[in-house]
Amino acid sequence: MTQGQGSTVDGVLRRSARRVPARVALEYGERTWTYAELDDAVSRAAALLLAEGLVPGDRVAAYGHNSDAYLIAFLACARAGLVHVPVNQHLTGDDLAYLLGQSGSALVLTDPKLAAQLPPDVRRMPLRDADDSLLARLPGTEPYDGPEPRTEDLVQLLYTSGTTALPKGAMMTHRALVHEYLSAITALDLSAGDLPVHALPLYHSAQMHVFLLPYLAVGASSILLDAPDGDRLFDLIEEGRADSLFAPPTVWIALTNRPDFADRDLTGLRKAYYGASIMPVPVLERLRERLPKLALYNCFGQSEIGPLATVLAPTEHKGRLDSCGRTVLFVDARVVDENGEDVPDGTPGEIVYRSPQLCEGYWDKPEETAAAFRDGWFHSGDLAVRDAHGYFTIVDRVKDVINSGGVLVASRQVEDALYTHEGVAEAAVIGLPDERWIEAVTAVVVPRGEVTEEQLVAHVRETLPAFKAPKRVLFVTELPRNASGKILKRELRDRFGD
Repeated sequence: MTQGQGSTVDGVLRRSARRVPARVALEYGERTWTYAELDDAVSRAAALLLAEGLVPGDRVAAYGHNSDAYLIAFLACARAGLVHVPVNQHLTGDDLAYLLGQSGSALVLTDPKLAAQLPPDVRRMPLRDADDSLLARLPGTEPYDGPEPRTEDLVQLLYTSGTTALPKGAMMTHRALVHEYLSAITALDLSAGDLPVHALPLYHSAQMHVFLLPYLAVGASSILLDAPDGDRLFDLIEEGRADSLFAPPTVWIALTNRPDFADRDLTGLRKAYYGASIMPVPVLERLRERLPKLALYNCFGQSEIGPLATVLAPTEHKGRLDSCGRTVLFVDARVVDENGEDVPDGTPGEIVYRSPQLCEGYWDKPEETAAAFRDGWFHSGDLAVRDAHGYFTIVDRVKDVINSGGVLVASRQVEDALYTHEGVAEAAVIGLPDERWIEAVTAVVVPRGEVTEEQLVAHVRETLPAFKAPKRVLFVTELPRNASGKILKRELRDRFGD
């Protein structure tokens, strides 16, 4: 292999394989991979992909559920100089065709059960569960021994979640992601002795780039699950096989709402990481009350920055449960007004970033790139407040702030008030068009038991000014969300806006 600097995504695994070759790197289902075996599989998969006629720079889409084959394929693309395009496995129809077409993917690696969802003219290869799959063909393929990619080469098109607009492909380089891995390791106290379980979709940047890859970098032994199944997670914790878990607020809410949450022996869980969307403060308090020794970490960021930007460490939670912490090792951040000027501490403004973790812009979207990257800073679209000690609190997405009668209302503040009512299982607050108020503060609630609109409005008014209380409460059986757990407020606005 032509030697480069080694600061590549696949180089993270290669170094661990040389350092701890016999240690278990990954367990998935009935298969277990040592670091040496996993690294060898990646080299063979890289050779197999190039033998298909692909050349460095080609985009390769991954449309599959969690599996060891999914991880191997990502690292193989990295080693071969290909650009990996992770696709939400729940996408179908026009949404799926858009991502495949916009990325210009030359090949789609897919689970056989999902292949029927692909457009008919798309070239595809099964990831697993087939005789001609990538995983099945590894033993008969010689390992790749060609040139290493350069650190500045693209390694992934990381599509934004599309909660407010069509997804955009953030162009991530090897250099950006390796910087982000080191930021995650240092800010989240990841170590080789941890026993992490990875249950969220690997297509999403948080599970892949904040946890699984950094844990491979430090040489930990990881367990990969198909999904965040509460029974399986609680079993692994009770058996002493898992002590570290990342999940978005929706999953933590579901776990703490389980009838057996109060009865299972969960004391073996040492580290709990949350992020991907805003965690209701009442849910944090429920976790702290049940597991007082649990180390809680709030992880915040977005796809464009790899995605980790700030962390609130366990020792920093007291008095700051609504904060997302301070910037990580390789991230610089400011809070600015609409003119890009810094606002005083304690004043809401847009948070902007400068970092080697940042993407190179959006794939084939020059106008959107120019709008987001201005004056050397990336404009996040998040409304935040910074305090005098450098801690950030996310007030809302700029597009989710509600203009009610000319007064701006942060939806998160209203949601936190709703979550303190025992009759609220989940809540999302949106602004809906209103002749009198411009936008009416509207709560969309998944109830727990019997609760009325009047009760919830009165409850919010006990802690917030009357103008922030919902003008309407709409009850639903579930909230729309993407696979990473983010509630799709634009869908709620479209649904109830008429």
